[in-house]
Amino acid sequence: MMNYLWGGMLLLGVIYGAFAGTLDGVTEAIINSAKEAVNLVIAIAGITAFWTGIMKIAEQAGLVEKLARRIQPLLRFLFPELKNQEKANYYISLNFLSNFLGLSHASTSSGLLAFQELDRLNGYSTIASKSMCTFLIINVSSLQLLPINMIAYRAQYGSPNPAAIVGPAIFATGMSTLAAVIFCRIMNGKK
Repeated sequence: MMNYLWGGMLLLGVIYGAFAGTLDGVTEAIINSAKEAVNLVIAIAGITAFWTGIMKIAEQAGLVEKLARRIQPLLRFLFPELKNQEKANYYISLNFLSNFLGLSHASTSSGLLAFQELDRLNGYSTIASKSMCTFLIINVSSLQLLPINMIAYRAQYGSPNPAAIVGPAIFATGMSTLAAVIFCRIMNGKK
């Protein structure tokens, strides 16, 4: 549906440009936007590769495991039915830690692995378990203590202080995560 919406808007813009006599401006905007998109993707790919590598090094050095043990009380609170499920807890911890650092692109693989493990524990049912719903909602709310990607976007576009986003990002993602946790606790309390 969104493809049709975006495609339709682009087509209407080109048609309007042709009738208004500004097709040259439309063509120039398309070329400049494409060039800017490629530059942004290259910059973000480099940053994502760097931080994914840092997470991999931290994982191999045992740092992720130590941090995962430290957030076990939080995981027991959020996922009480996963008491002795070390594999699921590990992937969830890795995903949460990646999100805390604002590495949403880097946390995708651990999120998929966590969801696969939760699906296995749910017996591959067509109905999502409470843990699956909780993980999805909290993952979407994504508490970020250091929004690396947003800092990179701001630096890419010449912000004089790219890290100025850190305080507001912590507040906004903290509030969204708090709302997600409250929602999950209320919904998980219902039958």
